[in-house]
Amino acid sequence: ELINDYFVGFLKKKPQGEILESTIHMGHNWCQDMGIYEFTMGATGDKVKGRYSFVYVFEDGQWKIAHHHSSVMPEGILGPN
Repeated sequence: ELINDYFVGFLKKKPQGEILESTIHMGHNWCQDMGIYEFTMGATGDKVKGRYSFVYVFEDGQWKIAHHHSSVMPEGILGPN
């Protein structure tokens, strides 16, 4: 329930994301993407930078997310520009 509440609250802020840095590693039936992205909250104009990582696996004929992590950069929320 707490995870659901987090995402419901996040989406209410109307985030728009942009990837700023990305590093991709690929192997047989897997792919890893990690980097930094920035969200601009449409509801407030606040900007939040975060680190992210995704691991994808090719399973049953399609790419699926096997792992995802995201965390706010140590600098935290930057505020409106």
